[in-house]
Amino acid sequence: MKKIFILFAFVLISANTFAQKSIQWHSLTEAIELNKTEPRNFIVDVYTDWCGWCKRMDAQTFSNQVIADYVNANFYAVKFNAEQRENIIIGEKEYKFVDNGRRGYHEMAVVLTKGRLSYPTIVYLDDELRHLDVVPGFVNAQQLEMYLNYFNEGADKKTTFEKYAQNFKGKL
Repeated sequence: MKKIFILFAFVLISANTFAQKSIQWHSLTEAIELNKTEPRNFIVDVYTDWCGWCKRMDAQTFSNQVIADYVNANFYAVKFNAEQRENIIIGEKEYKFVDNGRRGYHEMAVVLTKGRLSYPTIVYLDDELRHLDVVPGFVNAQQLEMYLNYFNEGADKKTTFEKYAQNFKGKL
């Protein structure tokens, strides 16, 4: 009987784990195309492959189910490797990789982070690709939940983030 209970518990836990949804990440150009038919704000995760804090955000912040559900419902989520070598064309402008010693950087990373190449950095853009905010450094799930709600609710047009955060009651 004990073996049946353990097996049943394992099946329930496994089913719940597989049922979880993750953030639907897009390239920047994919998200821009999607935005043409359904306008939304953007959240852009600017990262590098070697960045330990970026990996930690993937594992702890972006994998949170509340965060994933909220982002998928309200934003276009973009993963942007700041050292990618592929050219990106937006409108009539082409953005390229700039070789700079051992690593280099992508011109679009400079645009997104407003020249502050620090990883990870989360960039919030409105549906017309205007910067709402640039937040460098590791952000935990509770902090990200506040930022997401702040921009999605349009509170950024009415109050400062600091005042909004004082009264924020999230799900996490």
